[in-house]
Amino acid sequence: MKVILRADVDNLGRLGEIVAVKPGYGRNYLLPQGLASLATPGNLKVFEQERRKLQAKNDALRAEASGLAAKIEAAKVIVEVRVGDGDKLYGSVTSSQIASILADQGVEVDRRKIQLADGIRSLGEYIVDVKLHPEVVAKLTVNVIKHGQAEQVTQAVAQADATEEAAAE
Repeated sequence: MKVILRADVDNLGRLGEIVAVKPGYGRNYLLPQGLASLATPGNLKVFEQERRKLQAKNDALRAEASGLAAKIEAAKVIVEVRVGDGDKLYGSVTSSQIASILADQGVEVDRRKIQLADGIRSLGEYIVDVKLHPEVVAKLTVNVIKHGQAEQVTQAVAQADATEEAAAE
């Protein structure tokens, strides 16, 4: 089945490309979601007329995602967890927890956009990808610390920021 993509689709193609997909994928997902239309001569003509509107919409979404990416990269996520012997976490830090911490800081992100293969299961600093748009991926720094050490880490981060500002001047 050949379809014309009406939006960028991960692992498939970009806006305006004609791609061959399995009939079930096209019929059950791409067409109902409005991500594609059948590649017929009539639909090709209609698509060419709509291309500018779709491209403008895609550009607006990309610009919005870029602005959100800047906020995410500036955010400081500190997760306090309870640990057992050998600094082993009880459970793990998940994308839902990270999303709720970001929401508390005023940055709304869907937890499914946070690219975390498995939960974080040990203390430390982690760089987590947040895929906001097919072309925009933000890098989020997540600090996982022991319960009760938030004040110490906050002071250390503040000192590091002050040192960076002094070095910049």
